[in-house]
Amino acid sequence: MRAATRLTWAIAATTALALTATACGGNGTASGSAGVVRASWGDPQHPLEPANTNEVQGGKVLDMIFRGLKRYDPETGEAKDEMAESIETTDQQNFTVKIKSGWTFSDGTPVTAASYVDAWNYGANLKNAQISSYFFQFIEGYDAVHPADENATPSADTMSGLKVVDDHTFTVKLNEPFSLWPETLGYAAYSPLPRAFFDDHATWLNKPIGNGPYKIDTYTKSQSMKLVKYEEYAGPDKAQNEGVELRVYTDNNTAYTDLQAGNLDVIDDVPASQLKNAQKDLGDRYINQPAGIIQTVAFPVTQDGWTSPESAKVRQGLSMAIDRQEITSKIYFDTRTPATDFTSPVLGDAGGYQEGLCGEYCTYDPERAKQLIEEGGGLPGGKITLSSNVDTGSHRQWMDAACNSINNALDDTGACTVNPVPTFADFRNQITEGRISGMFRSGWQMDYPLIQNFLQPLYYTNASSNDSRYSSPEFDRLINEANSASDEAEAIGKFRDAEKVLVQDMPAIPLWYQNGTAGYSTRVSDVKLNPFSVPVYTDIKVS
Repeated sequence: MRAATRLTWAIAATTALALTATACGGNGTASGSAGVVRASWGDPQHPLEPANTNEVQGGKVLDMIFRGLKRYDPETGEAKDEMAESIETTDQQNFTVKIKSGWTFSDGTPVTAASYVDAWNYGANLKNAQISSYFFQFIEGYDAVHPADENATPSADTMSGLKVVDDHTFTVKLNEPFSLWPETLGYAAYSPLPRAFFDDHATWLNKPIGNGPYKIDTYTKSQSMKLVKYEEYAGPDKAQNEGVELRVYTDNNTAYTDLQAGNLDVIDDVPASQLKNAQKDLGDRYINQPAGIIQTVAFPVTQDGWTSPESAKVRQGLSMAIDRQEITSKIYFDTRTPATDFTSPVLGDAGGYQEGLCGEYCTYDPERAKQLIEEGGGLPGGKITLSSNVDTGSHRQWMDAACNSINNALDDTGACTVNPVPTFADFRNQITEGRISGMFRSGWQMDYPLIQNFLQPLYYTNASSNDSRYSSPEFDRLINEANSASDEAEAIGKFRDAEKVLVQDMPAIPLWYQNGTAGYSTRVSDVKLNPFSVPVYTDIKVS
C-alpha cells in the first residue's frame, strides 16, 4: 500500500476529545482509559474508504475496522480464508465465492455477497475517483466502468464480471486467467461495504463503519482517533483489549520520549536517533524483525530532464553513488539491509525474491557512478534534490547521508540537496500533483506477500501507486504474461524478467530492505508486528 505508500482529510470528529497538556507531537492528549492501548500514529492522506487508501497510516485503521475474504497470517503472511467459506475455480478465470454467515457490520447490518459486489463496483468506477481502483482491473468489465481516458464517461455503472447469486454467494469472471488472484483478496481495497456507505456517503465518511474487530468512536484531525472493541465481531481474532487510541505525532522522537515516560504504550517506528540505545532502554520490549518493506527513491520520469533514454544512465549512476552499507550500519544500526532487488527477502526465493538481481547498479562504486552520470548527460540543470516528509520515519538523517554520498562521488558539494517536506500529507500531495522535479522517497510496504505486489502497483503503466509515472510496454507485457501464467513457477520467472527491465530503466533506486522496529510500555503485553510491520492490535493486552 502502501507507499511505503498517500489533501487534507475530510473526516471530522463527532465528539471532541478531552485534552490535557501531555506532550504528543505538539498536541496534548488524555492519559487514556483503562484497557485502551495508546499508540503513535499519523493522519492519513485520504478519507478511510477501502479503495481510496494506499498509505500506511490509513491502512492501520482499515486493518482494524475491516475484514475481507482473506486475511494475511500475522506470523507467516500466508493468505488464509477469513470471511471466505470457499473460493473455487476450474480454469483460473471464473471463480465462485461463498462467504460465511453470521458476520455483521458495526451498525448491526449483515455482511452479504452484495456487500462485496457493490463495494468492488464502487471502487472500480472512474466516477468515484478511488486511488486503488486499479486493483479491480483484472475483473471483466473494468474497462467499461473505468475507461483509460480519465476524462471519459464510463459506459457502465457495474462490472460485467461480478454477479450476486444469493446472500452468501457471488461469482467473479476475470478478463484473463490469473492463478494467484485469490491470494490478493486480503488487501484492504477488496473489503465489503455496508448499505450506509451508499445511502448516506457523507455521514459514513464522518464515521466509517466496517466489519472488523474495532469500530471508530471519534477522530480529531492532527490529534487522535479513538477506536473501541466491536463486541459483535464474528471473526476469530477478537480484540484482547477495550480499544485503541491512535495519537498523532509529527516527530517520532517525541513519541519515543512519551513511551519511555509511560504516556504511550506502542510505537511502531523507533526513530533512527534512538536505535543505538533502544535495546538498552527497552530490553525485551524492543522489537526488531524483518518486514515486507523496501525503501526506494523514485524519479519523475515524465518531467523535463528525465524523459530521454540516456537519462537511465544518470539514474543508474545515482544509484551506484549511494553507499547503502554505510548508511544502514551507521544510521540504522543494522535494522536495514542494503537492497539488491526491487522486492523483499521476506518473500523468500519461492515467493520471487532473488538476491543480487539488481547487479552492479545497486553496488556502491563512486567512480563508475560519476562515469555513468556523465555518459547520460549529467544531472538535469546540474544538480538534483531529494525530497521526503520529515514528520515520521527519521527520513532527514538518511536523506542527508545519501546526498553527501552522491556529492562525494561527483566531487561537488552542491550536486545533491535535501528538500524536507514538513508533513506526510503535504508530501503525498506534492507527488500526486506532479510538483516534485527531483528524486523523492517512494518506499513500499507490501499489501500482500507476492512478488507481483512489489512490481505491478508501482511500475505498471497508470498503476495506482506509480508515482514516477513510469511506462514500459516491455515491462507491462511481462507482467501480463506473469499474471496469466498457468503455474506459480512460470509466473515468478516472468515477474523476475519484468524486474530486470526495471534495472535497465531505473525509474526508482532500491535502497534497503527495512526491518520492523517497535517498542512498548510495561503497561501492555503480547505486542508483536505482522510481516507488514504493523502492530497486531487485537492481540495486545493491557494490564
